[in-house]
Amino acid sequence: MKTFTICVDSLEKPTERSRLRYKQFGCPYKTQRLNFGDYGAVLYLPDGSQYEVPVKIERKSGWTEICGNFTHDRDRFVREFERAKGAGQKIVLLVEDTLEKAYAGKYRSQMYPQALVASLFTWLARYDCQLILCKSELSGRVIKDLLYREAREALERMADE
Repeated sequence: MKTFTICVDSLEKPTERSRLRYKQFGCPYKTQRLNFGDYGAVLYLPDGSQYEVPVKIERKSGWTEICGNFTHDRDRFVREFERAKGAGQKIVLLVEDTLEKAYAGKYRSQMYPQALVASLFTWLARYDCQLILCKSELSGRVIKDLLYREAREALERMADE
């Protein structure tokens, strides 16, 4: 696990918040184009090969952003999750917000709270993805911890086979 490296999609905009997130990783990271998701991870094996951890994280800065994904950007969002599903990759939806705000409509969108919540839970079922909610100040740690644990589990399964 010494070679664990987080992959950041090259489409992620470099901002002060993203730099804080990368610092929280506490491990090497590299920027590259990902076919889906915003974050993934690789391990460099002793034989020189590379093992891609079979999970990606799609990070959203809050309900306002995801409302856009469920409405005017829906076709692009569907294609991204279909690519993940087709590749047999697990995808985690990380939203930097709380469910209380979603249910209360505390976001900037004309999407009704019940429509947002229905879309969200339908999405989770349709694409067999997981939802993680956290404050933006913790997202770097959450991303690293989640990908690290997924990598360990995947390696243990491989060793058992």
